Amino acid sequence: MGLRIFIDADACPVKAEAVRVATRYSLLITLVSNQGMASIPGPTVEQVVVRSGFDAADDWIVEHATANDIVVTADIPLAARCLEKGCHVLNPTGQPTTADTIGPALAMRELNAYLRESGDIKGHNPTFSKRDRSQFLQSLDQLINRLK
Repeated sequence: MGLRIFIDADACPVKAEAVRVATRYSLLITLVSNQGMASIPGPTVEQVVVRSGFDAADDWIVEHATANDIVVTADIPLAARCLEKGCHVLNPTGQPTTADTIGPALAMRELNAYLRESGDIKGHNPTFSKRDRSQFLQSLDQLINRLK
């Protein structure tokens, strides 16, 4: 089987963009979620809704992705698991997660969780911008071209 793209779809803001790029390259793209999602048409689009439960979508992606597949996720623990399998990981802003960046990302995630629990910081996600969307499209396109 050739190069595939897996999307951690529940909170992913770039599903439609990833589908557009995958369609352009005739790559199978699988959108995985715990909840139903609006149908995203495309000749190479597969949508999977997994059982509910903690990390069920993550587990499905890790079980089905293979070395050199592309995984799009903002979930740091999922990114770490996919890197262990030899996958390429992009976050929705187009930043790659690599073996060199995953350790610090996991540590920062743990620190922020501690600070939120202690009340020292409030949890919030930065606004997703047009620039982020554009950077994601460029990064995904470059990664596919490098892997093909």
